[in-house]
Amino acid sequence: MAPWTLTEIAAALRTAWAADTCSPDDVLRAPWTPDNPAWGHCDITALVVHDIFGGDLVVGEVSLGGERAGHHWWNRLASGIDIDLTRDQFRLGQVIMGARVVVRPPGPPRRRRAEYRLLRERVAASLGPLPQPVAA
Repeated sequence: MAPWTLTEIAAALRTAWAADTCSPDDVLRAPWTPDNPAWGHCDITALVVHDIFGGDLVVGEVSLGGERAGHHWWNRLASGIDIDLTRDQFRLGQVIMGARVVVRPPGPPRRRRAEYRLLRERVAASLGPLPQPVAA
């Protein structure tokens, strides 16, 4: 298996995002559209990136106009570099605050399990077999 570039991984994820993998919580705020493909995909995207690179999962609180508007997930590599492949979903001036590292529980996520598996399958169809999820 040839190593993938971050550009290839990001492209595979962007192609894999769709309405059927968007977070239902985010759909309540605004529907998923191809014009904003990252919308509602931060949590499961961070898990797939974690599967590939390991490192830390980071979560912060999203606010818009001073009102709480959900959570945002991204990755921090062992080197300390942050990777946030879904940051561009925020187009209305949302602010991310209170970033904290969280421990990934073993196995697939309880919440959004079906969407995570579907996203992994689509990314694997594009890139080839992915590493098994990294346990905490």
